[in-house]
Amino acid sequence: MIKVIDVNKNFDQFKALVDLNINVNKGSIYGLVGTNGAGKTTIIKHITGIIRPDSGQITIDGENVFDNKQVKQKMGFIPDDLFFFSTYNLKEMSKFYKQLYPNWSQERYDHMTVQFGLSEKNKLSKFSKGMQKQAAFILTMSTMPDYLILDEPIDGLDPIVRKLVWKYIVEDVAEREMTVLVSSHNLKELEGICDSIGILSKGHMMMERDLDELKSDIHKIQVAYKEQPENPYKNLNVLHHEKRGTVDLLIIRDKKEYVEQIIQESNPVLFDLLPLTLEEIFIYELGGADHEIQSIIF
Repeated sequence: MIKVIDVNKNFDQFKALVDLNINVNKGSIYGLVGTNGAGKTTIIKHITGIIRPDSGQITIDGENVFDNKQVKQKMGFIPDDLFFFSTYNLKEMSKFYKQLYPNWSQERYDHMTVQFGLSEKNKLSKFSKGMQKQAAFILTMSTMPDYLILDEPIDGLDPIVRKLVWKYIVEDVAEREMTVLVSSHNLKELEGICDSIGILSKGHMMMERDLDELKSDIHKIQVAYKEQPENPYKNLNVLHHEKRGTVDLLIIRDKKEYVEQIIQESNPVLFDLLPLTLEEIFIYELGGADHEIQSIIF
């Protein structure tokens, strides 16, 4: 389990992380989302032991991460800004990884290199960004990590390769109980694989929930009446309400059964109730309801 407990980090006068808490359960996939500058990469660098927090604690399996070689040997990390030795090819880089990680699987490395179709002889510095991402993924997954930390892992990859990447990740979670924390702006793909979601804004954790639970408690509804009763939504937790012609458009945070009961009691001629997508929840939670982008939601 990954635990981030009351972590704070300042860079000069800038508060990058503020009393931040994150809980990633063993054998699960946790999606960390937020706007640019929210602090996602900063907390990832803390979780991987690159940066020490000003205060608070970060542990993996109960052990502090910073300056802990044993913990780091069980961790795979693919940053958004990749680094390879400038003169190394993939084969030379694999030998370097093999020396660092005791669980290195040569069999997996050989299989993945063929499956992704990468040359072992060409210098990694000459690879395209997408090919470098694939090389980093092959090397990292071949270390057989217990914990996998990913910062924008599919950026620059084509749809076929993205599908292959997620296939390996999901299989290792299911078969080896690998624990994954992934930061990405691709919310549609995160929605399809994540067990839990954390929404980060300005260094604060705004919301951390099981994804299924999160989506079951917030709904988008459209309602229309032949003769609208006075304040039919007074008993509902209405987060957003706008009127478009004769149709009321609302975002409501309540149990589905309760919402249906209240609305049906007011005898609408039109009633549609839909769960919000992760992208829609993200937009709303970060202020999209008062922004022109809100028009995308409905």
